Amino acid sequence: MLVLGHVLPVLAKRLPSPDPAPILNGQWKGPLKVPGGTLDLIITLVPLTNGTYYAALDAPQQRISRMPAEVVLKGNDITLNIEQAGSRFIGKVKNGGAQLEGTWTQPGLSVPLTLMRAVSATATASKKPRLTPPYREEEIMFTNAVAKIRLAGTLTIPAGPGPFPAVALLSDSGPQDRDAEQQEYRMFGMLADHLTRRGIAVLRFDDRGVGKSQGNYLTATTADLMGDAQAAMTFLRARNLVDPQHIGLIGHGEGANVALLAAAQPEPAAPAFVVSLAGYGLPGRDVLVRQQVEILRLIGANPAQVKAALDFHQHMIDIIRQTPNDNQARGKVAAYLRLNNTDLDPQMARARAAQLTSPWSRYFLDFDPVVLLPNVKCPVLALNGTADLQVDPAQNLGVLKKGLHNSQVKSDKLVGVNHWFQPEAKDWPLINGTQQPTFSPKALDIVREWIFDNTKRPQATPTTVNKAASQPAKKTPKKPTKSAQASR
Repeated sequence: MLVLGHVLPVLAKRLPSPDPAPILNGQWKGPLKVPGGTLDLIITLVPLTNGTYYAALDAPQQRISRMPAEVVLKGNDITLNIEQAGSRFIGKVKNGGAQLEGTWTQPGLSVPLTLMRAVSATATASKKPRLTPPYREEEIMFTNAVAKIRLAGTLTIPAGPGPFPAVALLSDSGPQDRDAEQQEYRMFGMLADHLTRRGIAVLRFDDRGVGKSQGNYLTATTADLMGDAQAAMTFLRARNLVDPQHIGLIGHGEGANVALLAAAQPEPAAPAFVVSLAGYGLPGRDVLVRQQVEILRLIGANPAQVKAALDFHQHMIDIIRQTPNDNQARGKVAAYLRLNNTDLDPQMARARAAQLTSPWSRYFLDFDPVVLLPNVKCPVLALNGTADLQVDPAQNLGVLKKGLHNSQVKSDKLVGVNHWFQPEAKDWPLINGTQQPTFSPKALDIVREWIFDNTKRPQATPTTVNKAASQPAKKTPKKPTKSAQASR
């Protein structure tokens, strides 16, 4: 049985070679033969603007998503390593990147594995004539002046005269594109479409180093990402048709904590409201330990295996937190990794150690959301799913509510909804004979209505857009609503 570990962003190296492989971007799928059947594996590779890759592994049958992986590419040779599972894939990039062919090795198992490039939902949709949506849609760029980087995104504004309430969407950990796309699911694309059709402007953007955005995600801390969120709100405040008094943030996972961190800042930089989708209430190090326990339980590990894995994980965290010098910490971590996995390549051990001691990782391990939550004054909607293996609502939602005692908080646990806010698979819509993942309709309704309760519902939302309506309208100063006044 494949063993999967915690979620941390991982760097993949692209080494120079006289015979360079094509740039790999997308997902590769294939069946792994294990005793008693097969497991579908999905490898995601995202090229970053600094010449490296973000890599992740999915195992849908085990309900594991975006588990970090390390990749070394040299020409057409590819090595994928999942150090905590003691698993490795060594193979070749073939047919211009159409397939990855090699051998998968894990304790007690070594089998051939072929991964074929998957056609994403976006790629499939791009081949079909796209109907004009019933709202304005614009490719935009905005600047984070502090970080001196430009971020690219999509702004969608409802049809009609406005001004409209607006939100910026903030993604979970790991560099993601503006749609937060994974496999056949465009989480942010679906959320933006739903809200914009019903009268809420939405800005979604590529994370640092992804797509058309500048910067390096792997060196950014949660606080740095808050700067990107503030820059997004600054951009929205300057736009015609957007109500500057009703600009909020919707964050998912770590993005929810980024949004709450922004809300804890002094006005007028803070958002008017925050929607937390699977936000963390526990310190980062406790979140990682919790994820490890849930994954081990899911795959049927016995108590001794759970204890050994947690002891390993806790010792790793202690090494990092007790060794402030990065070079010393990396040496200790790499040595500890190889001590516990003698088959681990020294180069990969060093790469993993560098990631575990990165600015993001150090910040996340020490980050405790509760410390700043009392500074949040704006209304907050906190939603978590009962099927979420990464952010357990029982352990996180109550902590968030208690910490947000100075703001108006509405919270809800959505039965059967997972970390990506998908309902149970039986409730997915049937498209072309196949069930397709979708954003929970109940969650969409709750988010939309709550935003209108804390802003102002448009008098009417036309279903079509004409040229006259697409012209910018003059902003009319609006008197804050009662809930907005109460949040100040």
